Amino acid sequence: MDQKVPEKRQRISTLGQIGLQQFAPYLMNRIMGRYNATLRDDLRKQRLTIPQVRALAVLSVMDGVTVNDLAVYTVIEQSTMSRTLDVLETQGLVRREQAEADSRVRRVFLTDDGRAEFGHVWPAMHVGFEAMFDGIDDAEYASLIATLHKMLRNIRKHDI
Repeated sequence: MDQKVPEKRQRISTLGQIGLQQFAPYLMNRIMGRYNATLRDDLRKQRLTIPQVRALAVLSVMDGVTVNDLAVYTVIEQSTMSRTLDVLETQGLVRREQAEADSRVRRVFLTDDGRAEFGHVWPAMHVGFEAMFDGIDDAEYASLIATLHKMLRNIRKHDI
């Protein structure tokens, strides 16, 4: 005789019950929105956009990634990434090269000018980073990073 296992049902809390100040996605968006807004003011002086700086930042750490991977690492849609790279290439900050193994794949590299340009942007990024973590000790920071990595694994759609 087969017994049916009752379905597990959870009551879904409303956002009002959780509260904005307890809803992590809201807080993460607010924090990054503020960080980007502060950074945007400094970037205007250098005639750069947030997507452009994200691309330069990733390439400063892992040069030669594919366009698709760069879109994932920068959290920028493929179409926006392509336009961003067009501008950066025109400015002489990046170069795209055909991959040896597959002619359809393009790898992106920082040029010397691109590395220098990112070097001008990094201090403002670092100041914003330091301000964001003011009063947070090393153990709290390490715990936050570990938690963020767990969250990323929970929601990730890409292996990177």
